[in-house]
Parts: sequence; structure tokens; C-alpha cells
Amino acid sequence: MTHTPSPRALPYTVWWLTLCQALLVSGNIVLITITPLIGQQIAPSDGLATLPVAIQMLGLTAAALPAGWLTARFGRRRTFVIGNLTGMAGIGLCALSVTAHHFVGFNAGTFLIGTSIGTGMLYRFAAVDAAPLPQRDRALSMVMAGGVLAAFFGPWLAVHTQGLSETPFLGSLAGLAGLYLVALLIIARVPLINPVKPGSLRQGRSWRVLLGQPVLASAIVAGLLGYSLMTLIMTATPLAMTHASMNIEHVANVIRWHVLAMFAPSFITGRLIQQCGHTTMILLGSLLLALALLCAWWAPASWAFYTGLILLGLGWNFTFVTASAWLTTTYRPEEAPRVQALNDCLVFGGSTLASLLAGPLSAELGWQWLNMGVLPVCVILILVVARTAWQQRTRSDQAPLDTGPH
Repeated sequence: MTHTPSPRALPYTVWWLTLCQALLVSGNIVLITITPLIGQQIAPSDGLATLPVAIQMLGLTAAALPAGWLTARFGRRRTFVIGNLTGMAGIGLCALSVTAHHFVGFNAGTFLIGTSIGTGMLYRFAAVDAAPLPQRDRALSMVMAGGVLAAFFGPWLAVHTQGLSETPFLGSLAGLAGLYLVALLIIARVPLINPVKPGSLRQGRSWRVLLGQPVLASAIVAGLLGYSLMTLIMTATPLAMTHASMNIEHVANVIRWHVLAMFAPSFITGRLIQQCGHTTMILLGSLLLALALLCAWWAPASWAFYTGLILLGLGWNFTFVTASAWLTTTYRPEEAPRVQALNDCLVFGGSTLASLLAGPLSAELGWQWLNMGVLPVCVILILVVARTAWQQRTRSDQAPLDTGPH
């Protein structure tokens, strides 16, 4: 799979990684669709039906730091291969557990799949490594755009594979394994560039120096707050719509438009970052998140859920994708694996906590006050990014705002 693209074109590696991202997100949508239903069938009580979803999120978070270590030790390709093989092992364990009605084994399988997803989230940084410096924001953004394909293909796969076997959902798990196999074949062949020579003893600067950079800290905070807020509201939305007497079709349509709003802007987010700058894009994303929360005030009107979730998806895209791109300006090549791993560990750790809190907070506060209660998160995000922008602009003896070591 070696090609020589034109100087203005993104490297072909970026497009292959975009396909891998689409396969990853498609598989995640399949899991989100079938896992609670499987849990409902084999869990010892109804209250534990969604536990496998939470276990999967824990696996995703737990994989972040080890994935960084594996990248530094063995390189991108071997790390992604290990991640995909782990995911396929988890799928196999889930299949055996579904057949045997073994709830503990099923949870162990979803944990392994979660670790595979956590490793695959590094596809966006692998695209940055493969792209020339002026195209890195576009490369990262384009990989995230793979979620658009997943928004259509994932639900289709979940629906059309669940009846392929006499055992419910065994066919869906087989389809999921097929996604991981295709991704594994791509990763085994596509040319990948390592941020540092595998096994190198070069460590770069200390954590104290790295985290002392205002841009690095702000990029992590922006990704953490934007992702966690989106997860909290998205997870609580089906509960709120059900309480408002809306049927499952309405819920599915709202989530579908939300997912499209999350990923579709990625086709242009990279160019917008280049034109407007990282801080401007994150500030815009923060405002969109705030507007999404304010829409809850008009619930249970149907348009309020649709508008709010679309704005929530757009706000997530402009905060998380831009924060990921901003992060890449703060470290040297030898520092990339551990900085990227720390970032993902914190971001997905926050998202996991948000998913766990969504149910209890929704039940305690109700839909409207839940949204109003987290509105200060948007204010904090705006203040953090604005302060960093001001600091950078007042330091005339340092690099411009959106630049840094690569």
C-alpha cells in the first residue's frame, strides 16, 4: 500500500486510517445497540442490564496509558495489531458467554473490546504523524470524519445481522468481528510513521515541564470538558425522551442526527482550524455546547431535543477535534506517545464518569435542571481557553498562539 500523493493531497495513509476509524465507530455503534439488550437477557437482574456498557467504557479508559507505552516500545503498527487482536478475543468471549448465558464472561469480553476501542482512538494521532506539518490539522480532522460513514453503516449492520443465528445477537457479534478483521488487514499493510523509534530510550522533557505549558494543559482540559459534557447529555437523552412519552423511533432519529452532527463537520474542521486558529474554534464549540444546553428549557417539545442534540454534536466536534489538534503542537516527537496517552486517559476517564452519572443525575434533577446544572462547564471551558489565548498573545518573545514543538 505505498503511494506517492501530490504535494497538496493528504497522504494515502490518512485515508486508510479514516476507513479504520469508520470501522471502529461502526463497531462501537453496534455494541451500544446490542449490549444493553444482551445484558437484559443474561443479567441476573434488570438493574445490571447496562453494566456491560459501563465495563466497556472502563476498558476504553484503561487502555489509554498502556497504548502509549506500547507505541513507544513497539511502534504504531504493532500497537494497533495488538489492539485489534484483543478486540477480536473480546468478541469471541462475548459470543461464548451469550451462548452459555454467562454474564460475568460477557462483561469480561466487553472490557477487552473497550481496550481495543481505546487503542484505536490513537488512529487520529497516527494520521498526524503521517501528514506534513501544514496538513496535520486536516489529517486529524479527516480521520474523525470517518464517523459519518459509521453513523449510517453501524445501525444498518446491527439490524441486519442480529437474526443471522438462532442464538439472539450472535450474528451481530460475528459482524463486529468482521469489522475488526478488515481493520486488522488494513493496519498490517498500510505504511505508518512512528513518532519515535520503537524501543528508543529518549524520553523528552519531564511531566512538570510538559504540564507547565499553558497550551498543553488547556488542550487537555478542553478535550476533557467537551467530551464529558457531550457524553453526559447524550446518555441522558433517551431517558428524557422516554419520560416525555416519545417512542423509540423518535429517540433513534435524534441520536442519528446527533451522531451526524458530531462527525460530519470534520470534513471542514481542519480547514477552519487553519483559518481561525485553535482557540477561536474551541470558543465557538463552547458557545454551541451552551446553546445546546439552553434548548432543554423548551423540552419536552420535539424540536428542542433535535436542535439541542445537533448543537451538542457540533459543539463536541469543534471542542474535541480542535483540542486534539491543539495538543499536537505542544510536544516533541519522543514525547508524543506518553502525552497522547495521558490526554486520552483523562478525556475518556471523564467520559466514563459522565456516562455513569447520567442516569442518577437525570433521575434526581430532571432533564431541564440537569442541563442548567452543567451550563457552568461551558463557562469554565471558555475562561480556560480565553486565558491561555491572552497569555500567549502577551508573550511577544515566545511562539505565536497556535504553534509549538512538533
